[in-house]
Amino acid sequence: MQEISEALVGELDLARLLQLVVERLRELLDARVVAIALPAPDGLRVEAIAGDQAEALLHASIPRASKVGHVLARGRSERVDSVIDDPEVVQEVARRFNAVTGLYVPLVAGGAPIGIAFAHDKLARDPRFTSADLRLGEHFAQRAAVAVELSQRVQRDSLRRVIEGQELERRRLARELHDETGQALTSVLLGLKAVETAEDVPAALAKLRELVVETLQDVRRLAVELRPKALDDFGLVPAVERLVETFRAATGIEAQFEPRLGERRLPSEVETTLYRVIQEALTNVAKHAGAQSVSVVLVRRPTSATAVVEDDGSGFTTSDEAAGGIGLAGMRERLALLDGRLIIESDPARGTTVAAEVPLP
Repeated sequence: MQEISEALVGELDLARLLQLVVERLRELLDARVVAIALPAPDGLRVEAIAGDQAEALLHASIPRASKVGHVLARGRSERVDSVIDDPEVVQEVARRFNAVTGLYVPLVAGGAPIGIAFAHDKLARDPRFTSADLRLGEHFAQRAAVAVELSQRVQRDSLRRVIEGQELERRRLARELHDETGQALTSVLLGLKAVETAEDVPAALAKLRELVVETLQDVRRLAVELRPKALDDFGLVPAVERLVETFRAATGIEAQFEPRLGERRLPSEVETTLYRVIQEALTNVAKHAGAQSVSVVLVRRPTSATAVVEDDGSGFTTSDEAAGGIGLAGMRERLALLDGRLIIESDPARGTTVAAEVPLP
């Protein structure tokens, strides 16, 4: 039980955690099938299952007006020696699980049931579960419930941080659209009015054309910041090449790019994450580093992909990072969603190295 508890606490991915729970509980109970159902809008949904017909029954829907639903609502464990004789058992559901006997154990966290584990049919001459099985299931469920609640909380927090980051980005883009593009389009309207009354119409049209070109470039720049087309069409290397070229032209900082990813493209979510980390790191160099040069390296290894951004600027201290002005928290959150990690080496006298590593499937 101690080994199992340590394994549960160490797993934060909810799907893998639930599967681990049902597999371990099936071993402990010596049951034909064990499943976990969590509340869903239309009742209860089987989120993990081990044993007979596991693939067919995964994600199956169970009505709340069933034995599983009633036990969850009561928050008390129960065992059933004959499911066909229990009035709360929905026989159609029981037939889908080929159930003869049953054991139902709510997962309770913070005094409230958050899900339910249930088992059918011991693998013995007598398929009925015993009182000892019930106590064992309850003991295991207490530990499993804590791990499930922690996993759900981590996922909610991660989603909240992602949403907050998206909203911050939307607000920034809205400000730029209002302040830059909006003003430019207003100037276009004024320019059109000026053309109507201008004595030198060709000169007025030339100025207006120049203004339209600048506005179009601003809109294209915002579109690239939202999602560079090259990233979808051609992959990470062309997208980063364009990003580095744009950075060099906009800042005057010498920038080098060295791709060592091979011929095969990385998974889409990995490409997006590494691109955003490089983008944020280059933004930090432009705003804070006072650097003369920067290098970007992409490396692919058998089990991981790494992006390294290194500059020769003024660097920063841990107090600067804690102040939250250099975007490292957002980088870490992006990487954490892919089980990646961020490594920072910085010194006010020697510049900064930012390395983002993401595991590959």
